Amino acid sequence: MSDRPPNAGGSRPDSAGAALAGANIVVTGASTGIGRAIALAAANAGANLAITYRGEEREARAVAAQIEGAHRHAHVFRLDLADAASIADLADDANRALGRIDVWINNAGADILTGRAANLPDTKKLDLLLSVDLRGTILASWEAVRIMREQSTGGVIVNMSWDHVLIGMAGRNPEMFAAAKGGVLGFSKSLARSVAPHIRVNVLAPGWIDTEFGGGLDAVRRRKIARTIPLARWGTPADVARAAVFLASPDSAYLTGQTLLIGGGAVM
Repeated sequence: MSDRPPNAGGSRPDSAGAALAGANIVVTGASTGIGRAIALAAANAGANLAITYRGEEREARAVAAQIEGAHRHAHVFRLDLADAASIADLADDANRALGRIDVWINNAGADILTGRAANLPDTKKLDLLLSVDLRGTILASWEAVRIMREQSTGGVIVNMSWDHVLIGMAGRNPEMFAAAKGGVLGFSKSLARSVAPHIRVNVLAPGWIDTEFGGGLDAVRRRKIARTIPLARWGTPADVARAAVFLASPDSAYLTGQTLLIGGGAVM
């Protein structure tokens, strides 16, 4: 009898060639930014996708069109991470559409830094982060486990944290963000132990990534932040996406409970 554990995302019958050839992947919050980059990178690596949006359906369908332009299948679903029923529906709908779920990437999160939410009272911001980023990630992970436990090939879950939860950052918004994303980090490590060896769970922890928030900063502040980063530049969504593809692929088959810091060395 072999002592080799179930695949847990480590291999697939059709995994020759591209890193994710034949994989079926869920990416939440894939209409813009980091989620969009992850979905497109996964498609270019050979995966079929189920992607979600909350309010930006047009953008999500544009991403789906690009995925299909890469000759992969794309399915688009609306998801409200603050609603447990919406999360459960996504798991069943995505599983039905894709046929199986090899990888579930919990990228979606609440934006408290831009748009209308930036002007909310602190207690409302905190409630939003805890219900979407923390509770939503936990419930979505549990749904992914429910699906993957029924699969002989297991699966992979990738959750999204923040590199600065390891060292802290001053300020009310960072305090709240660290509470939610630190919770994601701790939860993911415990989940990795609970579901091994059939399912692998790892974490991406981006740092200063050039998304909508970074684009709204003045040039002086952007340069000041870049000087704090050993690699001397802001990260890009593509930097995070490459790491996501690695964690989703058989190349990371012997990794679980680990955190990749995608921050240019700002946190070590």
